[in-house]
Amino acid sequence: MSAEDILINITPQETRVAVLLTGVVQELHVERTATRGLVGNVYVGRVARVLPGMQSAFIDIGLERAAFLHVADIWETRQYVSDKPPIERLIHEGDALVVQVIKDAIGTKGARLSTQISLAGRNLVFLPQESHIGVSQRIEDETERAQLRELLTRLVSADEPGGFIVRTSAEDASAGDLSNDIEYLRKRWAQIRSTGTQSTPPALLYQELSLAQRVLRDLVTEQTESVQIDSRENFCALQSFAAQFVPGVESKLLHYTGERPLFDLHLIDEEIEKALARRVDLKSGGYLVIDQTEAMTTVDVNTGAFVGTRNFDDTIFKTNLEAAHAIARQLRLRNLGGIIVVDFIDMGNSAHRDAVLSEFRRALARDRTRMTVSEFTQLGLVEMTRKRTRESLAHVLCEPCPVCSSRGELKTARTVCYEILREILREARQFGDAREFRILGSQKVIDLFLEEESQSLAMLSDFIGKPISMQVETLYHQEQYDVVLI
Repeated sequence: MSAEDILINITPQETRVAVLLTGVVQELHVERTATRGLVGNVYVGRVARVLPGMQSAFIDIGLERAAFLHVADIWETRQYVSDKPPIERLIHEGDALVVQVIKDAIGTKGARLSTQISLAGRNLVFLPQESHIGVSQRIEDETERAQLRELLTRLVSADEPGGFIVRTSAEDASAGDLSNDIEYLRKRWAQIRSTGTQSTPPALLYQELSLAQRVLRDLVTEQTESVQIDSRENFCALQSFAAQFVPGVESKLLHYTGERPLFDLHLIDEEIEKALARRVDLKSGGYLVIDQTEAMTTVDVNTGAFVGTRNFDDTIFKTNLEAAHAIARQLRLRNLGGIIVVDFIDMGNSAHRDAVLSEFRRALARDRTRMTVSEFTQLGLVEMTRKRTRESLAHVLCEPCPVCSSRGELKTARTVCYEILREILREARQFGDAREFRILGSQKVIDLFLEEESQSLAMLSDFIGKPISMQVETLYHQEQYDVVLI
């Protein structure tokens, strides 16, 4: 296995994490103090509104926007094999509920909740309301699964409520490691229950670990060679956290003391800029075009400047194989989720299609996020889903363009000129007593009126019988204008 390094850059405003495999960035994570994610947080909330038609409810958990609870995420309904009771029989307006955030607020949608609580440790996930023992599906060896289930069953006291799921990271965990997790998670749940009985909804009962702490708990594996932290204070805090909760990780922690910023040394900021770009160049000369919309993300593969050495089919096949690995990496880097449609270059050879799809699935296998991948459709597309629990990198670092409203395009100066002419005609009919009309616009629009569209402006002035003057507003963008009556 290749060596993995994790870099943690911490400032009072934000924490940035880069996961490198043989020096190449594979994952980027950003958490800002002012907008810290809520996934994993446990609240006692109050039912604000029940919507029988949608079989859902809005829950006030103390946020700016009410959170969303669907009937399928109410734990009590899981006990029914059939004939699930409707949500209006399970909860009512004004009820107090202990809930956990399972998906952050994304776009215009509020946070999504569940009443089934789960608390993650280093090796186990604790389910206080369940009783079964499970093993992560990502541990595929049946013998190993049976051994872990048997070991955990022996360690869990039958007298204490709650079930556990063995995490992927527990493949080589000892009985002592599992026992430590069990003790820690039960204490954490007891604290949550105690706080809940003393709190008036809405109130936060438990806050998920910070990004740096989650990295030690979730991302560090046997293949991780080092975890470098560039803050002395946080290095000491993470050492203490690791010693208490993830003792195997403590020896991998390093305090970076170099003169150059840690992310500069490894060119991470350049990778972040590339991960925000629409186009991704491939080494062969081909390229990807990635478009993220509210409904889905599309990835288009193009041959670009790549010319194969043998024939066109070979060129397409090699480009698609390279693209399969690049797409898998970009999904991780950008944290893209939801529905994703990949348009590989059309391949007439079915063996080539099978090989590309197999390589794509192999490249996706190192992703820690749950996903599903379909076969090629009749149109030659690969449809997939990737679980979305947090905002993508672009949504964390960027905001919609105020000029084009996220269209990615601007109206031409000529289009804006013609809009202004129509606006003046409308206002001339409505406000016949105006002495003059003045156009306030960008330099490019006014220049066009002074040159190529000067005749159009003169014709309109003659038609309405009023003078039309112009004024450049340097702060106006190309689509922005005003028509002032004087």
